Amino acid sequence: MDATALRALQAPIKDQYRTAPDSAVITLKAKGTLDDTKIACKVETGRAIAEAGLHPASGGSGLELCSGDMLLEALVACAGVTLKAVATALEIPLRSGTVIAEGDLDFRGTLGVDKEAPVGFRSIRLFFALDTDASEDKLAQLLKLTERYCVVFQTLNRKPALSVAVTSA
Repeated sequence: MDATALRALQAPIKDQYRTAPDSAVITLKAKGTLDDTKIACKVETGRAIAEAGLHPASGGSGLELCSGDMLLEALVACAGVTLKAVATALEIPLRSGTVIAEGDLDFRGTLGVDKEAPVGFRSIRLFFALDTDASEDKLAQLLKLTERYCVVFQTLNRKPALSVAVTSA
């Protein structure tokens, strides 16, 4: 897809959102089912069932997916798609590219070993390795706009309002 095709595809959507701002707000959902026999949760991905379990650093077998890995994978996916869309819109040719996310976890927090240790990632790093002839200025613009428009990056960067509830079945 080139910049013209992308603009043509997105123009009516952007027009709709300008004239009816409420139509731009959607609710995405994820659903999982607790496993009956082990400490795991089966997450419906839309394409398949992904089984998440404990990371080996917290007693897991390593056979199930780790939700921390899945979070980083979601960041990589979103950042990669966003970067490609921005590069297309700016007409920055990319021959190839790799997106890597790394995050540091201290499992003492997750396991309650140390109440001062954070539960969750204490830092996340996102890297792009791009095969392109684009100038440093164009790459800086590409990175700035990718960071600005990547939903997962911005969600992590600006904590959304969170709530938790439980009901009896």
